[in-house]
Amino acid sequence: MNPGEYDFVAARRRLEAKPKSAGEKLTTLEDAAARVRDGDHLSVGGCLFSRTPLALVREILRQRRRGLTLSRNLTCTEGELLMVAGAVERVVTAWMSIGLPWGVSKIMREYVESGRVALEEWSHLALGLRFRAGAMGVPFLPALTMLGSDLMAVAGTRTVEDPYTGATLAAVPALFPDVALLHVHRADRFGNCQIDGYPHMDSDIARAATTVLVTTEEIVSEEETRRRPDRTVIPGFVVDALVWVPFGSYPHECWGLYEADFDHFAEYTAAIAARGSEAVVEYLDRYVYGPPAWADYLDLFGGERLARAQRLGRELTPSA
Repeated sequence: MNPGEYDFVAARRRLEAKPKSAGEKLTTLEDAAARVRDGDHLSVGGCLFSRTPLALVREILRQRRRGLTLSRNLTCTEGELLMVAGAVERVVTAWMSIGLPWGVSKIMREYVESGRVALEEWSHLALGLRFRAGAMGVPFLPALTMLGSDLMAVAGTRTVEDPYTGATLAAVPALFPDVALLHVHRADRFGNCQIDGYPHMDSDIARAATTVLVTTEEIVSEEETRRRPDRTVIPGFVVDALVWVPFGSYPHECWGLYEADFDHFAEYTAAIAARGSEAVVEYLDRYVYGPPAWADYLDLFGGERLARAQRLGRELTPSA
Protein backbone atom coordinates (compact mmCIF):
# COMPACT_ATOMS: atom_id res chain seq x y z
CA MET A 1 0.00 0.00 0.00
CA ASN A 2 1.45 3.33 -1.12
CA PRO A 3 1.20 5.97 1.68
CA GLY A 4 0.40 8.62 -0.93
CA GLU A 5 -2.84 6.79 -1.74
CA TYR A 6 -4.29 7.40 1.75
CA ASP A 7 -2.61 10.72 2.67
CA PHE A 8 -5.81 12.73 3.11
CA VAL A 9 -4.01 16.00 3.85
CA ALA A 10 -2.08 15.88 0.56
CA ALA A 11 -5.21 14.73 -1.27
CA ARG A 12 -7.25 17.63 0.10
CA ARG A 13 -4.58 20.06 -1.01
CA ARG A 14 -4.60 18.55 -4.51
CA LEU A 15 -8.37 18.71 -4.76
CA GLU A 16 -8.56 22.22 -3.35
CA ALA A 17 -6.00 23.41 -5.90
CA LYS A 18 -7.77 21.67 -8.78
CA PRO A 19 -9.73 23.95 -11.14
CA LYS A 20 -13.44 23.19 -10.80
CA SER A 21 -14.68 24.53 -14.08
CA ALA A 22 -18.35 24.94 -14.86
CA GLY A 23 -17.50 25.11 -18.56
CA GLU A 24 -17.76 22.52 -21.31
CA LYS A 25 -15.76 19.32 -20.82
CA LEU A 26 -16.13 17.68 -24.23
CA THR A 27 -12.93 16.46 -25.84
CA THR A 28 -11.47 13.50 -27.77
CA LEU A 29 -10.41 10.07 -26.56
CA GLU A 30 -6.81 10.90 -27.46
CA ASP A 31 -6.84 14.10 -25.41
CA ALA A 32 -8.54 12.48 -22.42
CA ALA A 33 -6.12 9.55 -22.32
CA ALA A 34 -3.15 11.92 -22.68
CA ARG A 35 -3.98 13.24 -19.20
CA VAL A 36 -2.80 9.91 -17.77
CA ARG A 37 0.88 9.95 -16.85
CA ASP A 38 3.34 7.10 -16.36
CA GLY A 39 3.20 5.91 -12.75
CA ASP A 40 -0.38 7.10 -12.12
CA HIS A 41 -2.87 5.20 -9.99
CA LEU A 42 -5.97 4.55 -12.12
CA SER A 43 -9.30 3.66 -10.51
CA VAL A 44 -11.87 2.19 -12.87
CA GLY A 45 -15.63 2.48 -12.43
CA GLY A 46 -18.30 -0.06 -13.21
CA CYS A 47 -17.96 -3.62 -11.96
CA LEU A 48 -16.56 -6.72 -13.67
CA PHE A 49 -18.00 -6.51 -17.22
CA SER A 50 -20.56 -3.82 -16.36
CA ARG A 51 -19.92 -0.28 -17.67
CA THR A 52 -16.18 -0.79 -18.06
CA PRO A 53 -14.62 2.31 -19.71
CA LEU A 54 -12.95 0.17 -22.37
CA ALA A 55 -12.61 2.94 -24.93
CA LEU A 56 -10.50 4.91 -22.44
CA VAL A 57 -8.49 1.84 -21.43
CA ARG A 58 -7.83 1.03 -25.07
CA GLU A 59 -6.57 4.54 -25.80
CA ILE A 60 -4.31 4.51 -22.72
CA LEU A 61 -2.84 1.26 -24.00
CA ARG A 62 -2.32 2.80 -27.44
CA GLN A 63 -0.43 5.67 -25.81
CA ARG A 64 1.91 3.10 -24.19
CA ARG A 65 1.70 4.23 -20.56
CA ARG A 66 3.93 2.41 -18.07
CA GLY A 67 4.26 1.91 -14.31
CA LEU A 68 0.54 2.25 -13.62
CA THR A 69 -1.45 0.97 -10.66
CA LEU A 70 -4.96 -0.28 -11.41
CA SER A 71 -7.69 -0.43 -8.76
CA ARG A 72 -11.20 -1.72 -9.32
CA ASN A 73 -13.69 -3.55 -7.14
CA LEU A 74 -14.00 -6.56 -9.48
CA THR A 75 -11.42 -6.50 -12.27
CA CYS A 76 -12.15 -8.00 -15.69
CA THR A 77 -10.45 -8.26 -19.09
CA GLU A 78 -9.18 -4.67 -18.89
CA GLY A 79 -6.81 -5.84 -16.15
CA GLU A 80 -5.48 -8.65 -18.32
CA LEU A 81 -4.89 -6.31 -21.25
CA LEU A 82 -3.05 -3.81 -19.04
CA MET A 83 -0.90 -6.58 -17.55
CA VAL A 84 0.15 -8.20 -20.81
CA ALA A 85 0.78 -4.82 -22.44
CA GLY A 86 3.24 -4.00 -19.65
CA ALA A 87 1.22 -0.97 -18.57
CA VAL A 88 0.52 -1.91 -14.94
CA GLU A 89 2.89 -2.97 -12.19
CA ARG A 90 0.30 -3.34 -9.40
CA VAL A 91 -3.38 -4.32 -9.27
CA VAL A 92 -5.62 -3.50 -6.29
CA THR A 93 -8.87 -5.48 -6.36
CA ALA A 94 -11.20 -7.92 -4.63
CA TRP A 95 -11.38 -10.42 -7.53
CA MET A 96 -10.17 -10.73 -11.10
CA SER A 97 -12.05 -12.75 -13.71
CA ILE A 98 -14.66 -12.33 -16.43
CA GLY A 99 -17.18 -14.22 -14.34
CA LEU A 100 -17.83 -17.49 -12.55
CA PRO A 101 -18.11 -19.64 -15.73
CA TRP A 102 -14.50 -18.78 -16.60
CA GLY A 103 -12.94 -18.94 -13.15
CA VAL A 104 -10.18 -16.79 -11.71
CA SER A 105 -8.06 -15.02 -14.32
CA LYS A 106 -5.29 -17.25 -15.68
CA ILE A 107 -3.43 -14.14 -16.81
CA MET A 108 -3.49 -12.74 -13.29
CA ARG A 109 -2.08 -16.00 -11.94
CA GLU A 110 0.67 -16.04 -14.56
CA TYR A 111 1.74 -12.43 -14.01
CA VAL A 112 1.39 -12.35 -10.22
CA GLU A 113 3.00 -15.73 -9.56
CA SER A 114 5.93 -14.82 -11.82
CA GLY A 115 6.42 -11.53 -9.97
CA ARG A 116 5.76 -9.32 -12.99
CA VAL A 117 2.73 -7.67 -11.37
CA ALA A 118 1.97 -7.16 -7.67
CA LEU A 119 -1.52 -8.05 -6.47
CA GLU A 120 -3.04 -6.24 -3.49
CA GLU A 121 -6.27 -7.96 -2.44
CA TRP A 122 -9.03 -6.37 -0.36
CA SER A 123 -12.54 -7.50 0.40
CA HIS A 124 -15.15 -6.04 -1.91
CA LEU A 125 -16.60 -3.99 0.96
CA ALA A 126 -13.19 -2.76 2.09
CA LEU A 127 -12.30 -1.45 -1.36
CA GLY A 128 -15.65 0.31 -1.54
CA LEU A 129 -15.00 1.86 1.87
CA ARG A 130 -11.59 3.04 0.68
CA PHE A 131 -13.22 4.95 -2.17
CA ARG A 132 -15.94 6.24 0.20
CA ALA A 133 -13.31 7.54 2.65
CA GLY A 134 -11.52 9.20 -0.27
CA ALA A 135 -14.77 10.83 -1.39
CA MET A 136 -15.37 12.07 2.16
CA GLY A 137 -11.82 13.39 2.50
CA VAL A 138 -11.11 11.42 5.68
CA PRO A 139 -8.07 9.20 6.38
CA PHE A 140 -9.97 5.96 7.08
CA LEU A 141 -13.32 4.41 7.91
CA PRO A 142 -13.88 1.88 10.74
CA ALA A 143 -15.42 -1.43 9.72
CA LEU A 144 -15.74 -5.11 10.59
CA THR A 145 -14.71 -6.32 7.12
CA MET A 146 -11.58 -8.49 6.79
CA LEU A 147 -11.11 -8.87 10.57
CA GLY A 148 -9.85 -12.36 11.34
CA SER A 149 -8.76 -12.96 7.73
CA ASP A 150 -5.34 -13.05 6.09
CA LEU A 151 -6.35 -10.00 4.05
CA MET A 152 -5.58 -7.76 7.04
CA ALA A 153 -1.88 -8.43 6.53
CA VAL A 154 -1.80 -8.08 2.74
CA ALA A 155 -1.56 -4.30 2.77
CA GLY A 156 -0.82 -3.78 6.45
CA THR A 157 -4.35 -2.74 7.46
CA ARG A 158 -4.42 -1.46 11.03
CA THR A 159 -7.10 -1.71 13.70
CA VAL A 160 -8.68 0.83 16.02
CA GLU A 161 -10.64 0.50 19.25
CA ASP A 162 -14.26 1.58 19.14
CA PRO A 163 -14.36 4.37 21.77
CA TYR A 164 -17.97 3.50 22.63
CA THR A 165 -17.89 -0.29 22.97
CA GLY A 166 -14.19 -1.15 23.10
CA ALA A 167 -14.57 -3.48 20.12
CA THR A 168 -11.71 -3.92 17.66
CA LEU A 169 -12.43 -2.52 14.20
CA ALA A 170 -10.49 -2.51 10.93
CA ALA A 171 -9.27 0.99 10.06
CA VAL A 172 -9.84 0.82 6.30
CA PRO A 173 -7.59 3.49 4.74
CA ALA A 174 -8.85 6.01 2.20
CA LEU A 175 -7.89 5.66 -1.44
CA PHE A 176 -7.19 8.83 -3.41
CA PRO A 177 -6.43 7.76 -7.01
CA ASP A 178 -4.63 10.02 -9.44
CA VAL A 179 -7.15 9.32 -12.21
CA ALA A 180 -10.70 7.98 -12.34
CA LEU A 181 -11.85 6.24 -15.55
CA LEU A 182 -15.64 6.07 -15.83
CA HIS A 183 -18.31 5.21 -18.40
CA VAL A 184 -21.87 6.50 -18.01
CA HIS A 185 -25.21 6.33 -19.81
CA ARG A 186 -25.57 10.04 -20.52
CA ALA A 187 -24.00 13.40 -19.75
CA ASP A 188 -24.42 17.00 -20.76
CA ARG A 189 -21.60 19.04 -22.26
CA PHE A 190 -20.67 20.38 -18.83
CA GLY A 191 -19.91 16.88 -17.53
CA ASN A 192 -22.99 16.25 -15.39
CA CYS A 193 -23.21 12.45 -15.63
CA GLN A 194 -26.21 10.17 -15.21
CA ILE A 195 -26.18 6.41 -14.68
CA ASP A 196 -29.09 4.00 -15.13
CA GLY A 197 -29.23 0.87 -13.03
CA TYR A 198 -26.74 0.15 -10.28
CA PRO A 199 -24.16 2.96 -9.98
CA HIS A 200 -21.52 0.72 -8.36
CA MET A 201 -18.73 2.82 -6.74
CA ASP A 202 -18.44 5.42 -9.51
CA SER A 203 -19.67 8.43 -7.54
CA ASP A 204 -17.14 7.87 -4.75
CA ILE A 205 -14.31 7.17 -7.19
CA ALA A 206 -15.05 10.44 -9.02
CA ARG A 207 -14.99 12.45 -5.82
CA ALA A 208 -11.83 10.78 -4.51
CA ALA A 209 -9.73 11.15 -7.69
CA THR A 210 -7.60 14.11 -8.68
CA THR A 211 -8.43 13.78 -12.40
CA VAL A 212 -11.75 12.41 -13.68
CA LEU A 213 -12.07 11.12 -17.25
CA VAL A 214 -15.51 10.05 -18.47
CA THR A 215 -16.92 8.47 -21.61
CA THR A 216 -20.65 8.55 -22.23
CA GLU A 217 -23.11 6.71 -24.45
CA GLU A 218 -25.13 9.85 -25.09
CA ILE A 219 -24.75 13.63 -24.92
CA VAL A 220 -27.92 15.33 -23.72
CA SER A 221 -28.84 18.95 -23.16
CA GLU A 222 -28.35 20.58 -19.77
CA GLU A 223 -32.14 21.03 -19.68
CA GLU A 224 -32.45 17.22 -19.81
CA THR A 225 -30.13 16.73 -16.83
CA ARG A 226 -32.08 19.36 -14.90
CA ARG A 227 -35.31 17.48 -15.59
CA ARG A 228 -33.91 14.37 -13.88
CA PRO A 229 -31.49 15.71 -11.26
CA ASP A 230 -31.78 12.55 -9.15
CA ARG A 231 -29.99 10.63 -11.91
CA THR A 232 -26.94 12.93 -11.88
CA VAL A 233 -24.63 10.88 -9.70
CA ILE A 234 -21.44 12.65 -10.84
CA PRO A 235 -21.58 16.47 -10.92
CA GLY A 236 -19.86 18.30 -13.73
CA PHE A 237 -17.53 20.27 -11.49
CA VAL A 238 -15.52 17.12 -10.62
CA VAL A 239 -15.18 16.02 -14.28
CA ASP A 240 -12.07 17.03 -16.22
CA ALA A 241 -12.72 15.45 -19.62
CA LEU A 242 -15.83 14.01 -21.27
CA VAL A 243 -15.92 12.01 -24.51
CA TRP A 244 -18.96 10.87 -26.46
CA VAL A 245 -18.35 7.17 -27.20
CA PRO A 246 -21.35 5.01 -28.15
CA PHE A 247 -20.69 1.36 -27.25
CA GLY A 248 -17.86 2.65 -25.07
CA SER A 249 -17.88 -0.51 -22.92
CA TYR A 250 -18.26 -3.13 -25.66
CA PRO A 251 -17.83 -6.14 -25.56
CA HIS A 252 -18.68 -5.47 -21.91
CA GLU A 253 -22.22 -4.32 -21.13
CA CYS A 254 -23.96 -1.02 -20.48
CA TRP A 255 -27.15 -1.83 -18.60
CA GLY A 256 -30.32 -1.18 -20.55
CA LEU A 257 -28.46 -0.32 -23.76
CA TYR A 258 -26.50 -3.43 -24.75
CA GLU A 259 -25.66 -6.82 -23.29
CA ALA A 260 -22.16 -8.19 -22.87
CA ASP A 261 -20.86 -10.34 -25.72
CA PHE A 262 -20.52 -13.67 -23.92
CA ASP A 263 -19.60 -15.49 -27.13
CA HIS A 264 -16.64 -13.12 -27.47
CA PHE A 265 -15.65 -13.84 -23.85
CA ALA A 266 -15.77 -17.57 -24.56
CA GLU A 267 -13.55 -17.19 -27.63
CA TYR A 268 -11.12 -14.99 -25.69
CA THR A 269 -10.82 -17.36 -22.70
CA ALA A 270 -10.53 -20.42 -24.94
CA ALA A 271 -7.57 -18.80 -26.69
CA ILE A 272 -5.94 -18.08 -23.31
CA ALA A 273 -6.53 -21.68 -22.20
CA ALA A 274 -4.77 -22.86 -25.36
CA ARG A 275 -1.91 -20.35 -25.63
CA GLY A 276 -1.70 -18.42 -22.36
CA SER A 277 -0.64 -14.78 -22.44
CA GLU A 278 0.42 -15.12 -26.08
CA ALA A 279 -3.30 -15.11 -26.92
CA VAL A 280 -3.64 -11.73 -25.17
CA VAL A 281 -0.67 -10.38 -27.14
CA GLU A 282 -2.52 -11.37 -30.33
CA TYR A 283 -5.73 -9.83 -28.97
CA LEU A 284 -3.93 -6.55 -28.27
CA ASP A 285 -2.55 -6.47 -31.80
CA ARG A 286 -5.96 -7.09 -33.34
CA TYR A 287 -8.27 -5.04 -31.13
CA VAL A 288 -6.07 -2.35 -29.53
CA TYR A 289 -3.06 -1.46 -31.64
CA GLY A 290 -4.50 -2.33 -35.05
CA PRO A 291 -7.72 -0.30 -35.42
CA PRO A 292 -6.79 3.42 -35.49
CA ALA A 293 -10.08 4.66 -34.00
CA TRP A 294 -12.89 3.34 -31.80
CA ALA A 295 -15.23 3.13 -34.80
CA ASP A 296 -12.69 0.89 -36.55
CA TYR A 297 -12.53 -1.26 -33.42
CA LEU A 298 -16.31 -1.69 -33.43
CA ASP A 299 -16.19 -2.59 -37.13
CA LEU A 300 -14.24 -5.72 -36.17
CA PHE A 301 -17.37 -6.99 -34.40
CA GLY A 302 -19.78 -5.95 -37.13
CA GLY A 303 -23.13 -4.23 -37.10
CA GLU A 304 -25.15 -7.41 -36.74
CA ARG A 305 -23.33 -8.36 -33.52
CA LEU A 306 -23.75 -4.88 -32.07
CA ALA A 307 -27.45 -4.85 -32.95
CA ARG A 308 -27.89 -8.22 -31.22
CA ALA A 309 -26.20 -6.86 -28.08
CA GLN A 310 -28.58 -3.88 -28.16
CA ARG A 311 -31.62 -6.09 -28.56
CA LEU A 312 -30.60 -8.36 -25.67
CA GLY A 313 -29.69 -5.43 -23.45
CA ARG A 314 -33.04 -3.74 -23.95
CA GLU A 315 -34.94 -6.94 -23.21
CA LEU A 316 -33.69 -6.69 -19.63
CA THR A 317 -35.23 -3.29 -18.96
CA PRO A 318 -38.89 -2.41 -18.39
CA SER A 319 -40.62 -0.55 -21.16
CA ALA A 320 -41.20 3.19 -20.58
